[in-house]
Amino acid sequence: MKTIDELLAEGVAGKRVFVRADLNVPLDGTTITDDGRIRAVQPTIARLAEAGARVIVASHLGRPKGAPDPAFSLAPAAARLGELLGAEVAFATDTVGDSARAVVSELADGQVAVVENLRFNAGETSKDDAERGAFADQLAELADLYVGDGFGAVHRKHASVFDLPARLPHAAGGLIATEVGVLRKLTDDVRRPYAVVLGGAKVSDKLGVIDHLLGKADRILIGGGMAYTFLRAKGYEIGTSLLQEDQIPAVQEYLKRAEETGVEFVLPVDVSVAEEFPDLKTKAPAESAVVAADAIPAGRMGLDIGPETGRLYASKLADARTVFWNGPMGVFEHPDYAEGTRAVAQALVDSTGFSVVGGGDSAAAVRTLGFDEKAFGHISTGGGASLEYLEGKTLPGLAALED
Repeated sequence: MKTIDELLAEGVAGKRVFVRADLNVPLDGTTITDDGRIRAVQPTIARLAEAGARVIVASHLGRPKGAPDPAFSLAPAAARLGELLGAEVAFATDTVGDSARAVVSELADGQVAVVENLRFNAGETSKDDAERGAFADQLAELADLYVGDGFGAVHRKHASVFDLPARLPHAAGGLIATEVGVLRKLTDDVRRPYAVVLGGAKVSDKLGVIDHLLGKADRILIGGGMAYTFLRAKGYEIGTSLLQEDQIPAVQEYLKRAEETGVEFVLPVDVSVAEEFPDLKTKAPAESAVVAADAIPAGRMGLDIGPETGRLYASKLADARTVFWNGPMGVFEHPDYAEGTRAVAQALVDSTGFSVVGGGDSAAAVRTLGFDEKAFGHISTGGGASLEYLEGKTLPGLAALED
């Protein structure tokens, strides 16, 4: 896999360089609420611009239906990128149309442009190879070179991620190189004890990584909405808590395998419950109570791990030399249900081991709760990509960058 260092050594001055970034940031209207992904790719873009490249940045944002939708415009991301670069960033109002061609043609050496959301074009995400390839052909006409640096999208077989690198000389950007290097520390060169913390809403999203890690991790700690399927699998009543009943047999099998292989599987011992889901817009105080994990009352739903569980999980992470965390412990967006997530984050900060926050909501939670990002070993920009890498899957976007 060619690196950006090698590309720069060959010379990029005057060349049009297509950078597949991940600018898929959360928005409140047109206001960016977490710019972490833009800040993560900014160094690659800056290096190319400083070397005299004419940089064309492309990304997806959200899940538009293959047609333009103002709610998913990349305009706010382009503006924020310009602020971080300290230079004007041109913005094309389409991806491969008249605006994109005009904006790219007007770029001078060292200038940067962002084209509109890739997913406004049906060919970007098409499962039909010919349709996807035709869109990649159009993208290729805009550039001379390709740099893949959108780690959050490398697990997608999309035109700009998988097909376009085959049409242009290509290299991996600095962010992808960093992400892959970190993930190798979780798979090929693990320092033990190795603890994994998994949360989030759906257990089905994590089954593959649990299956793979049962042979690699020393401890697996479970929280978030997915914890209640595990508690139900142990025969506990869970009230109206989130449940994926069809996943109970798989969960029971994993609990059995963990016991047989000596992997410590840790579940909540207490939870914070309420009668209804909290209002995340107003963040009005909620009427909640802490109960034992095996005594959730009927009509109540679990919304966070409890304080005793927070202390338990901190103790399980204290001596870990490697920690991977993906998924919040509760509804961290509401202050009444953020303490479990805060406890895990603080435990990683206090740990002397190497900690990786696996992107997505976990990364957002760290920033929302006010933690210093530098206190963690690494904060990934790609939750889904990180999980699939740890499952041992081949990621299309990485495979496409191999020579």
